[in-house]
Amino acid sequence: MTKGNINVSVDNIFPLIKKFLYSDHEIFLRELISNATDATLKLKHLINIGDAKTEYGNPAIEVKIDKENRKLHIIDQGLGMTAEEVEKYINQVAFSGAEEFLEKYKDSAKDAGIIGHFGLGFYSAFMVAEKVEILTKSYKEGEAAVKWTCDGSPEFTLEETAEKTDRGTEIILHIAEDSTEFLEESRIRELLLKYNKFMPVPIKFGTRTETLPLPEDAAEDAKPETQEVDNIINNPTPAWTKAPTELKDEDYKNFYRELYPMQFEDPLFHIHLNVDYPFNLTGILFFPKLANNLNIEKDKIQLYQNQVFVTDEVKGIVPDFLMLLRGVIDSPDIPLNVSRSYLQADGAVKKISSYITKKVGDKMASLINENREDFESKWNDIKVVIEYGMISEDKFYDKSDKFALYPNVEGKYFLWNELEEKIKANQTDKDGNLIILYASNEHDQHSYVQAAQDKGYEVLLLDSPIVPHLIQKLETSKEKIRFARVDADHINNLIKKDEPIISKLNETEKETLKKTVEEGISDSKFTVQLEDMESTDAPFIITQPEFMRRMKDMQATGGGGMFGMGGFPEMYNLVVNTNSELAGKLLSEEDGEAKNAHIKHALDLAKLSQNLLKGKELTEFIQRSYKELAK
Repeated sequence: MTKGNINVSVDNIFPLIKKFLYSDHEIFLRELISNATDATLKLKHLINIGDAKTEYGNPAIEVKIDKENRKLHIIDQGLGMTAEEVEKYINQVAFSGAEEFLEKYKDSAKDAGIIGHFGLGFYSAFMVAEKVEILTKSYKEGEAAVKWTCDGSPEFTLEETAEKTDRGTEIILHIAEDSTEFLEESRIRELLLKYNKFMPVPIKFGTRTETLPLPEDAAEDAKPETQEVDNIINNPTPAWTKAPTELKDEDYKNFYRELYPMQFEDPLFHIHLNVDYPFNLTGILFFPKLANNLNIEKDKIQLYQNQVFVTDEVKGIVPDFLMLLRGVIDSPDIPLNVSRSYLQADGAVKKISSYITKKVGDKMASLINENREDFESKWNDIKVVIEYGMISEDKFYDKSDKFALYPNVEGKYFLWNELEEKIKANQTDKDGNLIILYASNEHDQHSYVQAAQDKGYEVLLLDSPIVPHLIQKLETSKEKIRFARVDADHINNLIKKDEPIISKLNETEKETLKKTVEEGISDSKFTVQLEDMESTDAPFIITQPEFMRRMKDMQATGGGGMFGMGGFPEMYNLVVNTNSELAGKLLSEEDGEAKNAHIKHALDLAKLSQNLLKGKELTEFIQRSYKELAK
């Protein structure tokens, strides 16, 4: 038997490991199973290249709980270790066996799926165990099994043992009193499903009862037999590890349900990621039904490293606009710190983010080309992602003309070039600017939409919460275009043409009319403007200046430029039609009380059309209208 001290740079590293190595103690199980997986995959690789003369068989990793004796066992059938290797890989903390293995077999082991990088994973066991034993037997012929024991001090014992006769390693954790939660079957199952659900080696955890099929000649009242079988808790070959040609749409949907068991709606479509140069990356991203929801937090994208779950905090790898998606990304090339839990920003991560952006853009373009009608039917559920990407990622924006859609209020969809072609003849103003009219709510803004359509104008329906930002982007990147919401001004002012309308009033009458209306409304929120319009147009129209309203909308979703820090006052224009019958009536009316009543009633009607008449004002308007009916 050998005794000695573990080769560490401080007298007692274990309290430090327990306190600082991992932020969450539950990680120990992930690390130990990752090591067991490494040992199994290393053996497979060595057998494949002829360096190991043994049968691979059908190895599995087993997790066993011995609650009575307060032990947790992790058993693998991998390559095992000799006494010399235990000395080297276990006793020299921070010396990584995986790194040495990759260096030795760097040409042939590139795709062997070796997980370990830091050599500290094994010592995470001491976060939950007061004593750890290793029973291990190497695959090499003639090597005796050995037992390593350590009680959490730098001292260890290493001796030959007859306790283990088969190849592989068994780690026995004597669980500490403050960590007995890890002796509960439900807790271990939870961790296995969280971190090891897609590990590439089968993981056995207990047994389950399986019902055998009845033979064809069984009697009608025959009862099927049952048998106890190993409970394999993971799926060693998840969909993202397969080639897209091996999978059907139903396979992707089944995998989505496997990832998110509580999601009952199928995803709209998926993007299969698969690249091996200049970095390794596989994965599947799913577009869920989003509508206008910008605050999806649950069911996030999961990051794996060689099928080991690392985190669902993937900011930095996945572009911000795709954080609304779901799915899996797996890459051995994403740099992680010692706990594998936090990303270190570097060039590789930026390349991966750029690749994902490009892949999503290409997928959108192919989907709309393959089936335009289907893509249009899904637009309202994906537009927030696309519009957010157009705003935040220039490379994505550059591709967006191929797939970004602009629907009108009647449900017809246009690509950008189609929209330009459709409206340029009729909606180019006298200064040569193409004016794109839009509504954010076709019901609330119906009268304004109708006025625009009466002139033959196309009105888009842009109702996502980030439309103000998108409009800003489009206006600054495309030449001589301007967006205007249909209720931002009278339609004649939104698209100014060289077609003046003659007013019935002279300048003196206009000044009198403006003063009369200003005195009649006495509300600082409204700025009175006189406009020469058609006599059939409404006498009073309330508009909100495009710039002011857009800044308010942008502020509501974050942003607003230099104005983003403060609130915006409620300000509206009250446009008075000088050619309306009401204008003439206000000028001829000598009874001041009757004049003010006409003004108030017309203003209330204008407010009502803009959904601004509420509360006490609405109640008074209704009561006053009933009185008028009774006259």
